[in-house]
Amino acid sequence: MDAAEELRRLRWQCRRGMLELDLLFSRFLDACYSGLSSEDKSDLLRLLNYQDQILQDWFFRAAVPADVRLRELVARIRSVHC
Repeated sequence: MDAAEELRRLRWQCRRGMLELDLLFSRFLDACYSGLSSEDKSDLLRLLNYQDQILQDWFFRAAVPADVRLRELVARIRSVHC
């Protein structure tokens, strides 16, 4: 699969039931995805497997992921700091 197809599929996975999450993920993909390491890309896929309610809690600071790598990724996405 080429990079453009990979990004299209990922964009589809980033579509959530909450507009706020959609916007966070879209902004992160546009600004940072091309510069992510393969490990970071794997972490992003893991993150996307969580339910919207859990993601909402993590992104809007009601809770934090126990996994350190996911916690760091959530912070990066929240701040769009690549």
